[in-house]
Amino acid sequence: MNSKEQIEAIILAAGYSSRAHDFKMTLKLGDLSVLEHTLSKFERICNRVIVVGGYQWEKIAELVSQIQESNKYSMEIKVVFNKNFDQGMFSSIQRGCREVQEPAFFITPGDYPVVNKQTIQKLAMGQGHVVKPSYQYKGGHPIKLSNEVKMKILVADANSNLRQILDTYEKHYVNVEDPGILMDIDTLEDYKKVTKYFIKSLK
Repeated sequence: MNSKEQIEAIILAAGYSSRAHDFKMTLKLGDLSVLEHTLSKFERICNRVIVVGGYQWEKIAELVSQIQESNKYSMEIKVVFNKNFDQGMFSSIQRGCREVQEPAFFITPGDYPVVNKQTIQKLAMGQGHVVKPSYQYKGGHPIKLSNEVKMKILVADANSNLRQILDTYEKHYVNVEDPGILMDIDTLEDYKKVTKYFIKSLK
């Protein structure tokens, strides 16, 4: 289950970004948006990436359209709208899962832009229903899930959450030297930290 023909990815980009005081998917790191950085890490690993939008849907759709038109990526990039985005992240997870066709898939919030691509390659090789990266004994994103987990997500109550479902499975951790798996952008302070880390990684 490690060829790109067998793995897709869901990127969750439907949230309000309220704590960031800006629309974080369109924030820039260097020449690319936060969303494109996150998306780019799945190139040549996944055959398709599904971006789930909601809040400020037009901005997400336009951003994905620009990424598609750049022809920089060989994978298919699909953007879908979650009309229930105001009900929380799990509704976006369910929306994304409805699009997944392959036996395994990654899932990650869109605001993890500095994950190392080698981390995702290692996760792709991992076996099990739930495969998670771990840095210094802390689990992060993205996670890789099986079709069986997808089916449980799809039939779950809308008030459920991903953690409840994953708690019913043994988790397989992949240890990585990649602090990026823990670095999301919830606040402007987070954005400054991620930007500093990104600039340092270029040197």
